[in-house]
Amino acid sequence: MDRVHNFSAGPATLPLEVLKKAKSEFTEYQEMGRSVMEISHRSAEYTEIDHQAKSRLRDLLNLGTDFEIMFLQGGASSQFMMVPFNFLRDDQTADYIDTGRWSKKAIREAKIFGNVHRPFSSRESGYDSVPTDDELNLSEDPAYVHYTSNNTVAGTQFADEPETNGVPLVCDASSDFLAKPIDVSKYGLIYAGAQKNVGPAGVTIVIVRKDFLEQAITEDVPTILQYQTHAEKIFNTPPTYNVYMVNLVLEWIEEQGGLSYFEKFNKEKATLVYDEIDADDFYRGAVDKDSRSLMNATFRLPTEQLEQKFLGEAAEHNLLALKGHRSVGGIRASMYNACPRESVETLIQFMRDFRKNNG
Repeated sequence: MDRVHNFSAGPATLPLEVLKKAKSEFTEYQEMGRSVMEISHRSAEYTEIDHQAKSRLRDLLNLGTDFEIMFLQGGASSQFMMVPFNFLRDDQTADYIDTGRWSKKAIREAKIFGNVHRPFSSRESGYDSVPTDDELNLSEDPAYVHYTSNNTVAGTQFADEPETNGVPLVCDASSDFLAKPIDVSKYGLIYAGAQKNVGPAGVTIVIVRKDFLEQAITEDVPTILQYQTHAEKIFNTPPTYNVYMVNLVLEWIEEQGGLSYFEKFNKEKATLVYDEIDADDFYRGAVDKDSRSLMNATFRLPTEQLEQKFLGEAAEHNLLALKGHRSVGGIRASMYNACPRESVETLIQFMRDFRKNNG
């Protein structure tokens, strides 16, 4: 099989082992004579898939029994609306740390439901950094503090959870979910579109702490949009095949060594790329060094013409999806859990050759 080096920001590379297993089970799952896509979400077989996926998430994140896990639809963008709909009243304020395109969109949705305070924003500098705890100016009594842990467009990432002095964190973790261990005790809610690190597009993972869930608003919130509707049960038909794929990816993560393994692995890959960027001034990192993402390395070349040439020649070497987001341009190499070291090493060699030939 001739696999390319895929640096797509999402939908992103999936583990080859997972794809092969899914292929072997595509037309018939567990001698049922049917695909997973063809069985009822109320069947014993799908119930077991759902149970396995949630159990693996509990183990990987050390969630214990304090959290509810939900597999929803609508992507992380639907959570921009659903979070404040459930947890922000008219007379309350929520703090939204503004570090990129997706936090900006989340802020816009939250303003529909209540007051929004920005304790930090890097918008004026092109979203080139994330704050230190000393730079956060939290409001007096926020309902929650929302942040985007990794910013795919700009290429920045929080190294640790922001300090909120006990206020529940709500996190859009879409692009670094399960890429490293986290301190779950600080979170009220975590949501993530699966299509970066955990599976194919079409399923959104939502994890809510039970005592935070008890505070959720239910009055005047449509049934389908209440988190409590989805707690401890499958309310409506979930994206069954996508959850099946998520379960396979979670199994693969366990087999590789869990989140501590991927934290080390992802740091090693990112270090290779950033060391090459910093070797001289031909390549230029797009964000502050202290805020650099392990998932999405963003950089520029001396001219836009050279960037286009870089992308064209990279594609000839089967190095694909390296174009930066349309809103910022440049180059972006996305290196999620399933991105193999071989792909990164091939990119590094290409970067060296391109510099030599065009510097």
